[in-house]
Amino acid sequence: MSSFAIISDTSCDLNKELRDRFGIADYARGYVHMPDGSAIKGNLDWSDEERSAFFKELSNKKASFKTAAPAIGEVIDVIEPFLKNGEDVLCVTLSGGLSGMYGVFVNAKKDLEEKYPDRKVIVVDSMRYSTSEGMVCVLASQYRAEGKTIEETAELLEVNKHKVHQIGWMDDLFYCKKMGRVSNAAAVMGTLVGIKAMADFNHKGMSHVLGKTRGYKNAYKLIIEYMKATGEDLSEQIIFITHSEREEHALEVKKLIEAEIKPKEIIISTVGQGSAPNVGPGLVAAFYLGKKASEDLKDETVIFEELASKI
Repeated sequence: MSSFAIISDTSCDLNKELRDRFGIADYARGYVHMPDGSAIKGNLDWSDEERSAFFKELSNKKASFKTAAPAIGEVIDVIEPFLKNGEDVLCVTLSGGLSGMYGVFVNAKKDLEEKYPDRKVIVVDSMRYSTSEGMVCVLASQYRAEGKTIEETAELLEVNKHKVHQIGWMDDLFYCKKMGRVSNAAAVMGTLVGIKAMADFNHKGMSHVLGKTRGYKNAYKLIIEYMKATGEDLSEQIIFITHSEREEHALEVKKLIEAEIKPKEIIISTVGQGSAPNVGPGLVAAFYLGKKASEDLKDETVIFEELASKI
């Protein structure tokens, strides 16, 4: 089996159990700037109590939260031990269109390759965030397990990262719009009661609103039908469902996917501390592999609108 370390960042939303399972060696911790002016390092392994308290505070829309990438030296500190140990390192980062994280990793790579000329550091911009970034990490782990080299793995990620889709809803687009995580928030008017804005990732790596539906029942149906229409070999996949304080709905989506799609496995995860300020409470989404995203999701929008008109 090919041997190289895989490293990500706070936004991948893979907890320790999942990082251990898929061999994600470590992650660089970005910062969350709190309303009281303090800054904390984002934690992927926070407790249920810590998560609930954080989202409760976040639900106060007047409170100011910000996120920031770590310093170059902090990223170097994460990568360097593996180079010292004789390992090459593949880094999978948060979308460069949303954060400076990718650029920090690239600069760290330059410094480290000068210090360790016999070692390789490859940085891949996932063009995704949250669990979709985590799925790119999982793909890297699977390619490595198949015996792919670090270069082959990086090339495959570049080809397939735009095949990572999400479909689900956010109860409130306020957080995504405020933090610049959604490309067309104006497509959905405010936060009308009962209206569910549903989104996928566009070719720029941003959440792009496909349209909206009314009520959870319709949203559940649209998740399943959209996955069927845009997914590929879904029965052979590990599908992720991620939520931010919406476990009940995530479990319902899981039940429907098990019944309708029958994938190899479904993993329910929660939004991590680094992603939370950019998502807010109220996210429920399924993540899976499918057809390559079209430019500005033109094809996917047509599919969604056709499905929504029948529900």
